[in-house]
Amino acid sequence: MALVLIPQSLAYAEIAGVPPHVGLFAAALPPLIAAPLMSSPYLQTGPVALTSLLTFGALSGLAATTTPEYVELAALLALIVGVSRLLLGLFRMGTIAYLMSQPVLQGFTSAAAILIVSSQLPSMFAVDPDTDGVLPRAWSTITSPGDWSGSAIALTLLTVAVVLGSRGIHKLFPGVLLMVVGATVWSAVTDYTGPTVGDLPDGFITLSLDLPYDKFGDLIIPGIVIALVGFAEPASISRTFAALDRIPWSANRELISSGVANMTSAISGAFPVGGSFSRSSLNRFAGAKSNWSGAVTGAVVIAALPLASNLESLPRAVLGAIVFTAVYRLIQPLPIMRMWKQSAPQAAIATGTFVATLLFSPNVERGVLLGVGLAIGFHLYREMRVDHAYSVDGDQLTVRPSGVVWFASTPGLEDAFREAVAEHPEASHLIVDVGQCGRLDYSGANTLSELIGDLTNDGMTVEFANIPPHAARALAVFMGGSHDVPAIDDLPTDTRYQWIAPWRR
Repeated sequence: MALVLIPQSLAYAEIAGVPPHVGLFAAALPPLIAAPLMSSPYLQTGPVALTSLLTFGALSGLAATTTPEYVELAALLALIVGVSRLLLGLFRMGTIAYLMSQPVLQGFTSAAAILIVSSQLPSMFAVDPDTDGVLPRAWSTITSPGDWSGSAIALTLLTVAVVLGSRGIHKLFPGVLLMVVGATVWSAVTDYTGPTVGDLPDGFITLSLDLPYDKFGDLIIPGIVIALVGFAEPASISRTFAALDRIPWSANRELISSGVANMTSAISGAFPVGGSFSRSSLNRFAGAKSNWSGAVTGAVVIAALPLASNLESLPRAVLGAIVFTAVYRLIQPLPIMRMWKQSAPQAAIATGTFVATLLFSPNVERGVLLGVGLAIGFHLYREMRVDHAYSVDGDQLTVRPSGVVWFASTPGLEDAFREAVAEHPEASHLIVDVGQCGRLDYSGANTLSELIGDLTNDGMTVEFANIPPHAARALAVFMGGSHDVPAIDDLPTDTRYQWIAPWRR
């Protein structure tokens, strides 16, 4: 696992905007320290593409990439992410792992994958566009074939072929390692003139908490967003494998372990880390039996730090291709397109999140916030509506409200009742069938009682039909007359109760 993590950490450091060797720091101590706290025996902690992209988006406007100031800001961001997740875990708020709706995740993940691949195109073609922004730089690269490097393109294609082809040979075949070692040796022997990794300092990590705390206010919101959004990946990994192997898992423990890992990354002078789906899957397939497998991975990376300078001649085209092979499958437009046939509102949420993430790049966290806002807005819109149907049989009017009857939806319910009664003035008997009400709270019951009171005062006879237990409890507060409400357990499905004025309110 370490031999896969080392080249990936160099590549993901590039996405985050920090020097490549900082990726090694993020891959060393964090998985080692987090291992005993995890609940999943397979989870591989360290640099991941999505969190690296979120890091770049949070820091891109505050300092120039790869500068010491930028690296210090990345470490402070890791500290904020770590403390946020640690507190969430300690206060047993692991349920946040389920709060990010699938349409939001679908739209954001696909857009983020496009941005990650786009960020690597200049390296894969050995082009240095004279423009800013992930998508503008990618577009400039694609539209400038005269600047392309034939050797970089050959390395890119060969890396993709070897990495993907090795999966067909065996899941444990070290295609990434083979390409990294081969390309490094070839680059050194042939004096490759394209961009390479460059200086990688030897030696161990220097631990420090001397961070630019004056920038805390600029990073608190992005840090919390990364803490929440970035946790979706390790939570999904742990849940998936726990279901497959029928073993327990704890979202709170994963939050605590991830929080400690990010705090360790901050002390190491690195950037926010997360859980890798691809490395965790490979770890499980390789035969991991306990969460100490993550500790072994971190320990091997630490042992390899003094040898890091041997990778200085590694072409960046190879790193770009490694990133491409890791994330290209996350670009999934078809599920979003199919969503339009199944649920237009959910599809609109996914599409809105997708488009917003691309438009707000590099501040991709804004796309997530917009998607969450759309999801909440749609939910509130749906909850504030109470659908109703009514039928007339002679002088009998039957009204059937359906939905959640609460204080925000009662105005619509009141309008629907009064409209139905006004359209049928000949009706003298009203039946309110509440069997399809998902919930009826105090405010909803109060509104119904006032409506019924007005109608009975006008001489109309009113009765309720199909009172579910939850509705009976709320209606009992306002029910008056000569009859008592039956015990909830004694209510048959077709219970009807005749409301008789005067009302007890």
